[in-house]
This record gives sequence, C-alpha cells and structure tokens, in this order.
Amino acid sequence: MSVSLVVVLLALRAGLGMRRRRLQRLRPKPDLIRRHLALAKPGVALVLIGLIGGVVSSVWLRGWEPLDSFHSWLGLASATLFAVAAMLGRRAGRNREEAARHGLIGLFAILTALVAMVAGLVLLP
Repeated sequence: MSVSLVVVLLALRAGLGMRRRRLQRLRPKPDLIRRHLALAKPGVALVLIGLIGGVVSSVWLRGWEPLDSFHSWLGLASATLFAVAAMLGRRAGRNREEAARHGLIGLFAILTALVAMVAGLVLLP
C-alpha cells in the first residue's frame, strides 16, 4: 500500500499543477494531463487491489473478522473516495465544477489513506 500512496501522491502533484494553470486562466499543459492520468489510473487500481488484499489477508491469514478495525473502515472509506474521484475525473475535463469536485474528493481520499496507514501501524505483526 505504501507504493500506491506514493503513486497517488505523485498524481496529486500533477493534478495540482493542472489546477494552478486553470486558476491562472491557462490551459493545462498536455504533459501534466498525461502524467496525471498515467499515475492516477494505476494508483487507484493499486488502492482497490490493496483494499481487497487487506480484507482477504486479515480474514484468511489472521482469522480476524472482516472490517473489524478502525484501519479497515478508513481503508474502505479511502478506497470508496478514490473510486468516486476516478469516476468524476472522467468528466472533469469538460466541466470546471466536476474538476473541482474531483480534486477535492481525491484530496480527501489521499488524506484518509494516510490516516489509515497510520492507524494500520498498530496492526503490524
């Protein structure tokens, strides 16, 4: 999951560059858009795979109840926010309001994932 967080943080960086240009009334540079998409798509996929892997490993390997910790609920919330941000991102290029919503939800997804990471430290063997 650490790798997925690094990837989505790099996608955030590219997204903030696009936002900065939009606020300056400039068109986003095509390389920023390509970089954002090239990082965000696999980053979200890794987060969703990590959620599934986390639930499976906690139940199968450790014998825990599914979603029985604060960490797991934060992970579920984060993955849901990432999925919503991804869906909004598909429409963000055509609509400024969607772009703002996409960015805000993506930021909350990343912040939730970071809190989930910290909450998960106590679960390490």
